[in-house]
Amino acid sequence: MQHTGRAGHHTVVVVGAGQAGLAMSWHLTARGIDHVVLDRGEVAQAWRRERWDSLRLLTPAWLCELPGAPYDGDDPEAFLTAAATGDLLAAYAEAIGAPVLTGQTVVEARRTAAGWEVATATDRFTSDALVVATGAASDTAVPAWAAALPPGIETVSALEYRNPSGLPEGEVLVVGASASGAQIADELARAGRPVTLAVGEHVRVPRTYRGIDIHRWLHTVGHLEERWDEVDDIVRARRLPSFQLIGTPERRDLDLTTLAGLGVQLVGRAMALDGHRLLCSGGLAREVAAADLKAGRLLRRFDEHAIAAGLDVELPPPTELEPTPMPAHAVTEVDLRRFSAVVWATGYRPRFAWLDPAALDRKGRLAHDGGVGALDGLYVLGLPFLRRRRSSFISGVGPDAADLAAHLHTRLGNRVGDRRRGRVRDRRLVGPGAPGGCG
Repeated sequence: MQHTGRAGHHTVVVVGAGQAGLAMSWHLTARGIDHVVLDRGEVAQAWRRERWDSLRLLTPAWLCELPGAPYDGDDPEAFLTAAATGDLLAAYAEAIGAPVLTGQTVVEARRTAAGWEVATATDRFTSDALVVATGAASDTAVPAWAAALPPGIETVSALEYRNPSGLPEGEVLVVGASASGAQIADELARAGRPVTLAVGEHVRVPRTYRGIDIHRWLHTVGHLEERWDEVDDIVRARRLPSFQLIGTPERRDLDLTTLAGLGVQLVGRAMALDGHRLLCSGGLAREVAAADLKAGRLLRRFDEHAIAAGLDVELPPPTELEPTPMPAHAVTEVDLRRFSAVVWATGYRPRFAWLDPAALDRKGRLAHDGGVGALDGLYVLGLPFLRRRRSSFISGVGPDAADLAAHLHTRLGNRVGDRRRGRVRDRRLVGPGAPGGCG
């Protein structure tokens, strides 16, 4: 849905029309708070334009619920494609009547004595509060030394990669072995391409355990609901790599053992360049052992829960993960001249160059406490472990948005809705069964 002619003052400006921005829109509407949602492209722009062709969600469909729209499809264990996820969000935006302005690239947002001033390429807005809902994956976090790669090697980020045919013929180096890197390496190897994967810290989990999906287990034991103010080191928790997982109809595992079985060469974390030589960490075996140990501990937690809940006898027996096999000799350097392309899957970072510098910490990260910014009237939504471990899931943005909308309502007090309440009074909320599918 595209709204036009809404420049001017709004109680709240929301930047980003993905799942986070739309969830916040639902909760603001429920509270009668006037707002507008700005997006640089279309609704769910990232899902439609910035994902590789074969990508599916890592989370099952039952975890695709949004505020006012619980899952009501016929296959809760399916994994939506990126395109289907974009369609889901577009249908949701239409169903809730979200006041989205598309094609509005925000170039500056500044805090003033009167509130917030937000400038796009074409319009200007003012507001009492600003919600940043642009997500955590605006850019790939490519190391600085990447600029010194030898000439003739094509480089793409995980955001730019689309399919194996889009890369030149020859061997491909994939740097990073979390979800994106593992999936891209897997796809390239299955397409017959020789692949080397540079592996750093990673999180190994099986797709299913004792016949139950890993996310169903994590939900059942309460892991996904752990809060940001209950963990010992929230900075560390927010920076943990994503699970080595893939969402496929056959629910297959994806880990280093799988990749090695496909012929992928595993090397340690990419550290630096020395001419045409890529220098790699010699600690691959240590990283692998740590990931195997943590995965085993997680499975034992599931087993303990099954016993305590009286479910143990109903499930297949517990199993042990096989240790990840390691090469006989650690590879500490790689000759880059053998590669035609490098895919950077080295993690993602949000883009906040347009935001008031006073809102950022010394490393350029948006400073917040559970999504409440340091500047008056500033909120952020959709980042990893914002308020819960599932904050970056589609199903996680709703509870976070509810909390932040309540905080915003209290913070703004009598200013909320006074000027524009009539504009939103008749907007209907989406009912429990709409839209259909995974939402």
